[in-house]
Amino acid sequence: MEPTRFETAIALIDKKNSEDINAYHIYGLEYPKELLYSQRMSRKLLQFKPNASKALQIAARAQHICRWKIARDEYPMDRVGYLKWRETLKKMHAELTSEILTQVGYDAEYIDRISLLINKKLIKKNKESQALEDTICLVFLDYYFEEFAAKHNDEKVIDILKKTWIKMSDEGHEEALKLNFSDKSLSLVKQAIS
Repeated sequence: MEPTRFETAIALIDKKNSEDINAYHIYGLEYPKELLYSQRMSRKLLQFKPNASKALQIAARAQHICRWKIARDEYPMDRVGYLKWRETLKKMHAELTSEILTQVGYDAEYIDRISLLINKKLIKKNKESQALEDTICLVFLDYYFEEFAAKHNDEKVIDILKKTWIKMSDEGHEEALKLNFSDKSLSLVKQAIS
């Protein structure tokens, strides 16, 4: 049986992300960093929104496609530089995903819908954009937060947690509080949301 367009699109996104030059080491295995991230995005999305549309699933999987190709240090190391870098990345992620979706035969309207999600447009107004934003925050909190918190002082960590919390919906908040935090992390989360 031939794979569906959706399965082919996911496989092509994974193929691009498997080329990541950065590796993530876990349980004695080495994963291309963005491939692991994208698979975590898919898994977390379906835990959070089991009925997520195929469009939302594609956007989640492609959210960081080829992220390593534009390094953070290509932009000034200040807030303005950071925001410019993030905007450039979103545009690249949407363009690469659009190319893949065109290749497998999706129509322009469908591709535009996915680009809107990847570009994080209409968060708080569009249910799917919000679900994607919640998933991004949940993946950070579940898989990357402990490592991040260990590298920074509590003040900075609490500030990042506050910014993360603001982006999330009430449903996202409920889901976040079910995560398995260490005592130290849970204490930081509680301080941030109090």
